Amino acid sequence: MRFHLVSDNEDTLVGMRLAGVDGVLVKEPELAQKAINEALNNPSVVLLTEGVVAMCSEFVYDLKLNRKRPLIVEIPERGGNGRAKDSITRYVREAIGIKI
Repeated sequence: MRFHLVSDNEDTLVGMRLAGVDGVLVKEPELAQKAINEALNNPSVVLLTEGVVAMCSEFVYDLKLNRKRPLIVEIPERGGNGRAKDSITRYVREAIGIKI
């Protein structure tokens, strides 16, 4: 299984490289979208940090809903706030329109 990381945090990028995961550092939404599009071509798993998802959330959620492959996974950042309390519920509500 091949992994690729798109990160806005240099510490996360370095840590993942030490674990053998290739990646790229981005600081702007346009560059993040470009890096994600490039990552979709080869790996079977694309890892995105919370900051990258926040930069281009609509783009990422559209990919998650409309593409079967590769698997797109949001990973928490070191010292990050984590997900909102209702993030899973909100995601389901947006995806299928059902309030849980």
